Amino acid sequence: MICRSEDRRQKESAIHALFEKRIEAALERLNRRLERAKKPVDRSAVERQVGRLLERNQRSGRLFRIVFEERPDHPSGIRITWTKDEAERERRALSDGCYVLQTDGGDWTEEAAWTTYIQLTQAEAAFRIQKSDLSIRPVWHHKAERVRAHLFVCFLGYVLWKVLEQWQSRAGLGNSPRTMLEELAQIQSGDVVLPTLTGEILRLRCIARPEKAQRMILQRLGIDLPRRMKVFENVVPTF
Repeated sequence: MICRSEDRRQKESAIHALFEKRIEAALERLNRRLERAKKPVDRSAVERQVGRLLERNQRSGRLFRIVFEERPDHPSGIRITWTKDEAERERRALSDGCYVLQTDGGDWTEEAAWTTYIQLTQAEAAFRIQKSDLSIRPVWHHKAERVRAHLFVCFLGYVLWKVLEQWQSRAGLGNSPRTMLEELAQIQSGDVVLPTLTGEILRLRCIARPEKAQRMILQRLGIDLPRRMKVFENVVPTF
């Protein structure tokens, strides 16, 4: 079945426009270097450079028709010109946001097939969270039981992340735990050490007063921040 998504069409159009600008800007820079050259330039080297440029920006590379012109009146001996294939642009515009999906669900509607398909983006986002935010990927274990244990920890970490995301969403704070954790990480604590007349040391661990944004987050989440934290004796730090 053929599915079309307006959101995906806008996203893909924006990506194509970005890549098109990158290619054109790079070609202009290359032409300026050729213009400033004081000696002949190897044409094959220039062609390889243009090939790498189009390879890095394949989404819009087919739009350009690039010509290498001989220029005997200039030291470089070469110049690049290009045009854009408007027929290719129109064809691309028609295909943006259009997907042909094949499924064995005979009774599926287009909406159901599309909703299932875009769950792939959620799986990709989960892997990115595992690598970046939770910092528990990749897996370096060799024994099967250790690999299973590591994957189980990854799963638990991601479950906690999604619970935090839902908690944050219900509290009206958006759906980006990363931003919220970065804000809450600014809350600090400090130890106040007071000597007494009996020679003992009184140690108080106090929490700094949260800023306005932090107070709002804590209030929305229903978290009461204590003014002081309990100091446990005979605890050996691990750092």
